[in-house]
Amino acid sequence: MAFDVIPAIDIKDGRCVQLVGGAPENVLVSLEDPVSVAEHWIDSGATSLHVIDLDGAFGKPRNLKIVYKLAKLDAFIEVGGGVRSREHVADLLQIGVDRVILGTAAVRNPTIVHILSAEFGSASVMVSVDARGGEVLIEGWTRSSGLRPEELGLLFQEMGAGSLLFTDVEVEGRMSGIRADVIRGLVEYVNVPVIASGGIGCLSDIRAVASTGAAGVVIGSAIYTGKITLNDAFKIVRDL
Repeated sequence: MAFDVIPAIDIKDGRCVQLVGGAPENVLVSLEDPVSVAEHWIDSGATSLHVIDLDGAFGKPRNLKIVYKLAKLDAFIEVGGGVRSREHVADLLQIGVDRVILGTAAVRNPTIVHILSAEFGSASVMVSVDARGGEVLIEGWTRSSGLRPEELGLLFQEMGAGSLLFTDVEVEGRMSGIRADVIRGLVEYVNVPVIASGGIGCLSDIRAVASTGAAGVVIGSAIYTGKITLNDAFKIVRDL
């Protein structure tokens, strides 16, 4: 399977944003039209988009109209942020979303992963494993679950998740480099694809993520601030 570079489309208050460390008060980038931004990344060669409803992650999803428009674009769309019920998952898949990302709901009730995977197929179900200090965070990264990424990753795999999203919250949005050993710790523990997120600041970081065995990487702040371009990122992937 080819290594995938996936631009992030994080939505807050109807705008496309990039936050530092996931903190809503630390806004690094804020753009008016998420759909236009997504179209720009697709025109630049992206075949997948990573869409997060930050309002949902912080408690109340309210960007469904934007997500609906994004789902109609010519790209593979994965969506997360406040997805906490079977009905919400069904709604997202019905409007054309390709893969739904569960976070807090899966940590609190892992059985939901089994139920959704059985109904909609494992390929449609991704579970987010967001860690800081060796513990998985929930509720928009505001609380610790007290559980390790490896144990939860293995549990979600056993419950039928088709893939995992691993975010290293300690480096998220800082463009200060990735921690390959942290990513590798989860990748080597499970047998499902792991997409890594957090810390990308230069092209060598992409190579480093690929070296862990991860299936792909989500890129946000680095492409929004111009530290790297998608064209250069895709060239790195072609040369791997």
